Amino acid sequence: MNVTDQQKRYTLDFGTGWAYDPAPESTDHISLKKKYGHFINGKFVEPAEGNYFETINPATEEKLADIAVGSKADVDAAVKAARKAYDKVWSKMPASERGRYIYRIARMIQERAREFAVIESMDGGKPIRESRDVDVPLAAAHFFYYAGWADKLNYAFPGRTPAPLGVAGQIIPWNFPLLMAAWKIAPALATGNTVVLKPAETTPLTCLKLAEIMQEAGLPDGVVNFVTGAGDTGAAIVNHQDINKIAFTGSTAVGKLIQRSIAGSGKKLTLELGGKAANIIFEDAPLDQAVEGIVNGIFFNQGHVCCAGSRLFVQEGVADAVHQKLTDRLETLIVGDPLDKNTDIGAINSKEQLDRINSYIEIGLNEGAAITQSSCSIPSKGYFCRPTLLQNVSQASRVVQEEIFGPVLTIQTFRTPDEVLEKANNTPYGLSGGVWTDKGSKIFRMTSGIDAGVLWANTFNKFDPTSPFGGYKESGMGREGGLHGLLPYLKI
Repeated sequence: MNVTDQQKRYTLDFGTGWAYDPAPESTDHISLKKKYGHFINGKFVEPAEGNYFETINPATEEKLADIAVGSKADVDAAVKAARKAYDKVWSKMPASERGRYIYRIARMIQERAREFAVIESMDGGKPIRESRDVDVPLAAAHFFYYAGWADKLNYAFPGRTPAPLGVAGQIIPWNFPLLMAAWKIAPALATGNTVVLKPAETTPLTCLKLAEIMQEAGLPDGVVNFVTGAGDTGAAIVNHQDINKIAFTGSTAVGKLIQRSIAGSGKKLTLELGGKAANIIFEDAPLDQAVEGIVNGIFFNQGHVCCAGSRLFVQEGVADAVHQKLTDRLETLIVGDPLDKNTDIGAINSKEQLDRINSYIEIGLNEGAAITQSSCSIPSKGYFCRPTLLQNVSQASRVVQEEIFGPVLTIQTFRTPDEVLEKANNTPYGLSGGVWTDKGSKIFRMTSGIDAGVLWANTFNKFDPTSPFGGYKESGMGREGGLHGLLPYLKI
């Protein structure tokens, strides 16, 4: 049988030699400009210093658009627009009317869901299935959810008088660009605040498409502003004197810098930082279901999730069986074009991130880890990494203690619940975790003992806008999502 190079990438060898045909998602329906300015006061404007940078497709290394570089002057213009909108329009508007705007944005995201999903995969490298089935629907759901809270704040905090803070400065990462924007903008608007948001420099496009939706929705000028750029732009937002609240999702190192920067300023702060989640499998767990949950928790998202289950703990009696099942499952995973609907693992977001992942794999090998990688071929162009298992690692191993942010899973064994609790909590992070067992009592015992803000039982990486999200220790402070997500944007 003659097959093309493209088809060879999708060959699954089950002794039959059959292959998936490519199933690429069309890009004909999307609209991208060649150059994007900042979105300030309801309009796209040129950067004050006239500088631009390129955003590229990590799967092809091709340029997608030129993006404005934000300076202190651009941030100042955005903050002034947000302050004016807050003082004159948004804070004075009836809460029910604010809710209508938020609801309208949610509906328009739904209407353009296919376009958003394709752009998210092109700009970020994640598989189209994840963008289409997870990111975009959840982004719309967050706007829907908080639209409902806009005129019910007195019920959310009975006996107290909630009031907005003013202008919120928000900085989001590259792993969930649209979802993180919705995650932060929706509660800020519902509570009567205005927003200045900086998307990650490598994934700005869906935020800029969201700006177009806000224009079309008739959102009053200045209520939401987007300033693009890198670290200097984010620092200008953090340090601006007329911002009342900072919400940051990103690395623990940058989160610590932000804490020091705003100390004594009176600004409210929420931080959602790194993670090194423990995924614990007991002998009585449904093993096939658990293996699929592990794959979903670390590989389907390329490990690009702060709450990814990157540390696996398996009870000794089933360790060999779980490893074999994982190894077999790795061989079925398709690494390749993010826009192909067959793809399980897309592109790593940037060359810098791929280099970081590969350096950690090398560190693991130097520390004595045994490596298992999928034998699949990967595209010659673009930034791709095979799914990787690291065994024979210890609690002191850097690959166990430090966040890798890639499709790399460390595997350790345990004998007793007390032992695995001690191991699971032996990390500077405390964002999430998972437990796999058929005993309800064991679930309650383990989830009560794990020092993490988000815990799953017999599943992993399931999100809902009604549920709060956040961590302990070096994984951050404060909560986003749910009723809890309203509080950081209010004076009570």
